[in-house]
Amino acid sequence: MRPSICLLRLSALGDVTHVVPLVRTLQRAWPGLHLHWIIDPAGQRLLDGLEGVTFHVYNKKSGLAGMRALRRQLPPERFEVLLQLQVAARANLLSAFVPARRRVGYDRSRSKDLHGLFINERIPDRPGIHVLDAIGSFCEPLGLVQDRVEWNLPVPAEAHEWAAAQWPDDGAPVLMISPCSSHQRRNWYPDRYAALADHAASHGWRVVLCGGRSELERSTADAIVAAMRSPVLDLVGKDTLKQLPALLARADLLATPDSGPMHIANAMGTKVLGLHAASNPARSGPYSDRRYCVDRYDDAARKYLGKPASALKWGTKIEHDGVMELITVQDAIEAFERYRADHGR
Repeated sequence: MRPSICLLRLSALGDVTHVVPLVRTLQRAWPGLHLHWIIDPAGQRLLDGLEGVTFHVYNKKSGLAGMRALRRQLPPERFEVLLQLQVAARANLLSAFVPARRRVGYDRSRSKDLHGLFINERIPDRPGIHVLDAIGSFCEPLGLVQDRVEWNLPVPAEAHEWAAAQWPDDGAPVLMISPCSSHQRRNWYPDRYAALADHAASHGWRVVLCGGRSELERSTADAIVAAMRSPVLDLVGKDTLKQLPALLARADLLATPDSGPMHIANAMGTKVLGLHAASNPARSGPYSDRRYCVDRYDDAARKYLGKPASALKWGTKIEHDGVMELITVQDAIEAFERYRADHGR
């Protein structure tokens, strides 16, 4: 018998992308399963059309009134299972408006903000695993194991058509740069991106910039373009969240800090040159392949926290001013050259 299941994960884009393999695991176990998912507006725009899922959108700006409105959107009958996939205080409080018999949450080591008060079951405590694997563990209290990771993001044909129209398919490999994350201290520097881009262009690569419509993303892209000696295709602010996965899928390699586009690109099968100093790539880097990541997380731990990364609590962020200075242009070029060596590009 198929259980009635509600997922609660509001943000961010990378994390909601990590939830999709869990959805696929549940759907493989119970063909025809229909899930409900409480999500934020950006996540819903990215994943709209995910088959077998009804989204219930909660905007954090709506506060308690929005929580009460969400309760009225949900089916009148109680869910058998709530998978409470987020430990933030707002998400914990929101979960209280979801009627469910079983309320599965994180293990104690990952809990915070009174998470334990809103759940009655926990996933296994497995330190040192990737965020996606921790989310995948939520199927285990239901008697399942996530032994396969599958995304198959819902990207419409018109999104692929838009992406295909942005540059000719002339055989030139593409380095895409998504320079900004939602955490400014994770971001690398425009002059360093420009140096990496010029290096790629000198080897016959097309360079494409992508990003959202924020003032920071626009000013960062402008600074990269100004510092480059080579041509660049600037698509920052020109795509939608539905078009973004299709755009990332056209790249051979994406250079980016720990960000939503990193994880969306990975889900679409694109290799990632991840720039990690503020966060641990073993925990939150591109899930499928981290061979082309720059990892200065241990250096950051020693410089800013006075201890090696191995001595830190799993998941510790080192979002200090200047932490990304630890990643040099040479680091990024060496990662780029590893990709070229492996792929003959």
